[in-house]
Amino acid sequence: MADKNLKDYGQRVLKILESALVGKVPEPMSITLIKEYGPDPFLILIACLLSLRSRDTVTYGVSRELFKRARTPQEILAIPEKELEAIIHKIGFFRRKATILKEVSQQLIDQFHGKVPDTEADLLRIKGVGRKTANLVLALAFHKPAICVDVHVQRLSNKLGLVDTKTPEQTERALQKIFPQSQWTTINRLLVMLGQNMCTPTSSNISICHPIEGLPIAVGVKYKT
Repeated sequence: MADKNLKDYGQRVLKILESALVGKVPEPMSITLIKEYGPDPFLILIACLLSLRSRDTVTYGVSRELFKRARTPQEILAIPEKELEAIIHKIGFFRRKATILKEVSQQLIDQFHGKVPDTEADLLRIKGVGRKTANLVLALAFHKPAICVDVHVQRLSNKLGLVDTKTPEQTERALQKIFPQSQWTTINRLLVMLGQNMCTPTSSNISICHPIEGLPIAVGVKYKT
């Protein structure tokens, strides 16, 4: 269990990020899609699969185009593969992803009666679904406590000194000890917002990460005032 000082520091980080980001920078793509389409487990799963190794801005537009044609496994399977490729062609690895969408849709029908399962174990049985995708689906579609560790969460939770970890699995376990379950989805969302909009991996001027000025940064960066 994380010590009290680290838990208190976690709450300070969360409060600062909420104040600096919420309502001031764009939400993650998954949250935007939920506001538009509702917390549909299948649509969330499909958007997550499309988003792998792709930018959120691209994934959002491609997901909306796809959802005009298909919102169920049966409707995905009804689209000829070449046509499906054409719909999602703007996204990276679109041919492979078209195949995965077909395979996932068929597996949902064959093994889960056409429904996205609501347990981690069953989600991880689905082709192409790893812990990151499974946790995001559990949190956003089924409102179950889960922390989705993507590249932003991995990088920034270490930079902020919340964790000292090398792998997403280590980060997930460490963050679970710092934050109560009721905040797991929130800390994920805030770190993604920070990473996508301010503290980007390619930022040459680190001082733009102004929401975290004054916090003890693990890498010892000196922020400009």
